[in-house]
Amino acid sequence: MTWASPGPVRSCDMRRLAVLSMHTSPLAQPGSGDGGGMNVYVRELCTALARSGTACVVFTRADAPGLAPEVTVEPGFAVRHVVAGPEAGVPKAALPGLVDAFADAVEASLLADEAAGEATPGAIHANYWLSGVAGHALKHRLDLPLVSTFHTLERVKAEASPEDAEPGGEARRAAAEAAVIGCSDALLASCTVEADDLVAHYGADRARIEVVAPGVDGAFFAPGDRGQARRALGLATEGRLLLFVGRIQPLKGADVAVRSLAALDERGLGGTRLLLVGGPSGPRGEEEVLALRALVGCLGLEERVSFVPPQPHEALSSFYRAADCCVVPSRSESFGLVALEAAACGIPVVASEVGGLATLVEDGRTGFLVPDGTVGSFADRLAAVLGDPSGAAAMGRAAAARARTYTWPIAAGRLGRLYDELTARTLVTCA
Repeated sequence: MTWASPGPVRSCDMRRLAVLSMHTSPLAQPGSGDGGGMNVYVRELCTALARSGTACVVFTRADAPGLAPEVTVEPGFAVRHVVAGPEAGVPKAALPGLVDAFADAVEASLLADEAAGEATPGAIHANYWLSGVAGHALKHRLDLPLVSTFHTLERVKAEASPEDAEPGGEARRAAAEAAVIGCSDALLASCTVEADDLVAHYGADRARIEVVAPGVDGAFFAPGDRGQARRALGLATEGRLLLFVGRIQPLKGADVAVRSLAALDERGLGGTRLLLVGGPSGPRGEEEVLALRALVGCLGLEERVSFVPPQPHEALSSFYRAADCCVVPSRSESFGLVALEAAACGIPVVASEVGGLATLVEDGRTGFLVPDGTVGSFADRLAAVLGDPSGAAAMGRAAAARARTYTWPIAAGRLGRLYDELTARTLVTCA
């Protein structure tokens, strides 16, 4: 499907954007529950947009009592809590039942803004499929263009990690994603791989896909002294250290990191330590943490593996700098922000060759990609990094240089132009 001939869509202000993030707030702690790279994406992108002149109001579900109706993050960027269902956390499987209430609450809030004389947003930007469903409804109610970012796609994730699927919800989610994709005026993909997935798995119109890579904040994520970082974290300054950062769920492959650590003993690198930074997430998160701790005990790695709770985002920079290598064994990854942040800190990355990771890591230059995702292959490549300190240092320098090409202002600039272009397009209609 292509756009019809250009024409105005609505009298509105394209320098004001309604951002939907129903199931998780950009104010939430990444690394546990539903908080992850998407939280960082929404917060950092809206910050960059606000600084470039596009005001953003992020709508998220009030998931606790007593939350402020609106929180100003900085001038031009506010987070608005809307009531949709109980003002408490609810199981993720129950959230689809609250989408209609969320859409109603967002609509009421926007109409109240209009009545008070505030400019109507020029577009709706939905993040994740739940927000996409709400955004799809709001597009038609308010006659506004819809931009959708999915972050993960059910049909891609189901192939890679069926254990992470919500029981009974896979078909419903995939169908909802297909409907949103078919009616979005623009689809944002973080890399060409994700763009290809949208086309291959959902029949998306490639002409409506915009590839806009996320960025990394160089003020926090930059090379630094490894010894100083370790002292700041209370770690031994000597010895080899691996780092895993991510939510603890089957999709992220933390078990592969642990097994790869054990396999390093056979490669002459015994004594290497591993930090696992993150908390349980998804329907099997708590079960996965217990299984992971049991695996550590079974392999006799209790003294070499440390479980670290989720950290404030900026604090992760010290963990990256403390490490000799960052391991990212995800079974699926639309982009892989952890890999980019580690690279920005000058740390080589060994990652699965999936999704956006395949575009972030230059195999043999900034780290290594693992095509088959096996423990043996991960251990071989980790050994290649840990066993060659000078080569690893060169990889780290190349990684940091490449990471500097990914910035949030660049992403915001591209999106600002896209939002402006939407005023010249006739809204896409549902098939």
